[in-house]
Parts: sequence; structure tokens; C-alpha cells
Amino acid sequence: MAECNSCATDSSGGCQNNGTCGTADCNKMNAFDWLSHMGLPEVDKFDIVEIKFKGGRKDYFRNVDYLSLTTGDPVVVDVPNGHHIGYVSLQGELVRLQMQKRKIKNDDNILKIYRVATQKDIEKWEQAKNRELPTLYRSKQIIEELGLKMKLSDIEYQADNSKATFYYSADDRVDFRELIKVLAAEFKIRVEMRQISLRQEAGRLGGIGVCGRELCCSTWIHDFKSVTTSAARYQNLSLNPSKLSGQCGRLKCCLNYELDSYMAALKDIPTVSKPLLTDAGSAKLQKTDIFRKLMWFSYNEDNNWHSIDCERVAKIIAMNEAGEVPHSLKQDNAFDDESSSSHSNADLEILDKKFSQTKRKKKRKPRNKRTDPSQQTNPNPGKNQPEQQSKEGDKGTKGRRPNSQRRKHTSSQKPPSGQVNQGTNPGNNQGNTPKKRRNNKKRRNKNNGSQNQGGSSNAN
Repeated sequence: MAECNSCATDSSGGCQNNGTCGTADCNKMNAFDWLSHMGLPEVDKFDIVEIKFKGGRKDYFRNVDYLSLTTGDPVVVDVPNGHHIGYVSLQGELVRLQMQKRKIKNDDNILKIYRVATQKDIEKWEQAKNRELPTLYRSKQIIEELGLKMKLSDIEYQADNSKATFYYSADDRVDFRELIKVLAAEFKIRVEMRQISLRQEAGRLGGIGVCGRELCCSTWIHDFKSVTTSAARYQNLSLNPSKLSGQCGRLKCCLNYELDSYMAALKDIPTVSKPLLTDAGSAKLQKTDIFRKLMWFSYNEDNNWHSIDCERVAKIIAMNEAGEVPHSLKQDNAFDDESSSSHSNADLEILDKKFSQTKRKKKRKPRNKRTDPSQQTNPNPGKNQPEQQSKEGDKGTKGRRPNSQRRKHTSSQKPPSGQVNQGTNPGNNQGNTPKKRRNNKKRRNKNNGSQNQGGSSNAN
């Protein structure tokens, strides 16, 4: 017998997960039998069983022989011009409720279940399913050759390998009479063309929605209702096609989920067709919180929004219709106490203050550079200014003497101790220490001697 791919249990007895084991189409259009553990009378047991086929398609068949079936069992069922194999998805009283919901009559048109599928039946069905993918590729080539404006999405072979159903979608009516002849001659089978909508196509293919869950159309939705943009307007959603459209390219089915709740909440919200007139100016509606029943208005072109409840808005509208004008949105008279009314933009102002106080960058402290004392700023500019000018005049720029004065120095001439401390540059120590000065004098004397010898030789 065939086994479940995920739990490796014998499929003839079911995987005991009530159709939620997650293999192939097992989790598509599943239904949990919440009445299975209840003590229902066996005499009045409903004899119709819900059978699931490829792509989440479900149909109802009568258990004439009262076979002992379990959810997930493969069964051979009667179909027009042959037989097919499907899996049991639901049975019992829930099938009666599903048939009432889908408006299916319990009459003689419901076909019967032959038997539980054997291993030979399943092997023959697997061979028929292996033909689906090559047939799909070849059929698309034939459609392009014939120039038909249609999109072939899926092919389902019958278990007896005598018939194939071609599922396609098209915007306009398509004349596929010639296509049926070519396909029947190509694959030697009976051809049935079935047009499906884009929502049904997405349900057959499956996928993951923007919510992170499996598509609703491929799991539990079987009756697709029309979705209009008015559902998005009632919910105050932006009419952005990229956000409102699903994977099928149409409006999302989930727009209808909360529409009834929004419609019930909108009954208590007044309709504002024109600006509200107050002494502070005309107030225009900017935003509405439907469930909190708050409405935000702004005066003229002011950026500050003022929130008031719906009862206050209805009162102002009634006053304007009677020819009365309140002092403001929150006060009827100018002398009303404003302390009780909460500030409308208090939370926004807190955020503005929080982000407006930018962190100041700490300035890096400059490195301690040794500078000339003569260039340092004088804390008392009025006292020592003449002395500094005289010293700068004697020593020249940067506290250094001209070359002519340096050459006149001899070993017997020593500058005063105070003058050395004042004229030296701590940052530039070249030629300032006594040892270096002596070496400089020796070099000068040697140079002078060589110059004198050269001069005497020239003179001779």
C-alpha cells in the first residue's frame, strides 16, 4: 500500500493527522473533523463522503456499500465515462453541513464510491500522472503554434488513463475547437477544456502569502467572492495596487475578512463632507481612527492636528447647521477651562524634542605643542607689551638673531643668563645650548681661517 511521505504510515489506515500531514495536496483545502470524537448515533450516520482530488478540488460521493473509511484513504470513485481515484477528506455530519453551505442537493446525481483503492489501482494511476508534465509542455507549444490567447496552467489525467482535463485561464472567449482536435490526435485521449479564474489558478498552484502563511485560496477557500476597492476605502487603506493585490494579480481575498467589523464601527462615525467652522478658523479632516472613534482636524493649512471624539464632531456639525460657530474644536466659549483638555500633539512634541536635541560632538583637545614664549598670548596685554616689542626687535623673528650678529660673537662674549632664557625657543633647540654654541664658533673659526688662506693666495 501507498505510504505517507512525511509520517511514513500506511495510507490505507490514514496518517491520523486528519488531512494535515503536509504531503503533496494533503494540506490543501483541508478540514478538521471536530465532530469525530463526539458520540453521534450510528443509525443516522450520513452516507455521503467528501473526496479530494488534485489541486484541492473536492466532490461528494455516496458510500453505498458502507465501507469503513478513514480520513486519508485512497478510494476509487465513479465519474462520467470511467473511474478516478481520490482521498477521503471528510465524512459524517460535517459533510451534511458542507453540502448545505455549498448548496449541493442530496439527490440521485451524487455518484457512488466503488472500493478502497488497491496497490494495482494506485500504480496505474501513478503511470497516468507521469504523463501530465510532458503533456503540459507539448500543449503549450501547440497553443503558441495556433496563436490562441489563453494560458494553460495545469493538466489532470484520470486514473483510468482515458481522459485528461486541461485547466486554462483567458481574458476573452477562446475558440479551442481546433485545439481539441489536435490534442486528441496527439495524446490519444479524450480532452476536456475547463476555464478557471486567476484566483482558482493561484489556489491550484499554491504558494506563500505576504503574511507568511500558505495562501488561503489553496488551503480552505473554495467559494471566491468578489473583492472591490470600496473594501479598502472603508478600512482607510491606501489604494496602492502593489500592496492590495495578491499573487493572482487580483485584490486580496483577505480584504473581506474584517469588512463587517469596519462597517459596524463606521455607523457611529459622522460623515464630514465639508470643513468645520470655528472662531479659530475652518478645520479640515485629516485622519479618522475608526475603532478608537477619534478624528483629527487641522486649522486652515496648519501642520498641527487636533484630535476630538466623534460625539464632539457631531455636535459641531449640528451647531454649524444651526448657524452657530464654536470658539474652537474643543471649546464652545472662549472662557472655558483648557486645562482639562489634553494636548492633541503632546506625544508628537515629545518626539520632536527628543530628536531635535542632537548630540554635540566633543572637540578634540589640541596637542601640547611647544611654542615660542614670545608668540604666546599675554594674559596682561597692557603691562609687558613694550618689553616684548623691544626683545622682538633685538632678536628678530622667532627669537633668533641675524647671522651678522652671530658671527661677531667670540668665546669671551657671553650673553647674559636672563637673555638666553628669554630668547631661546624650547621647541627648536638648534644652536641654543652652550655646547652647540661652542661647536658653531669652532666651525666659524675654521671657515674664517680657510677663507683668509684663500684670500692670501689670491692676493699673491
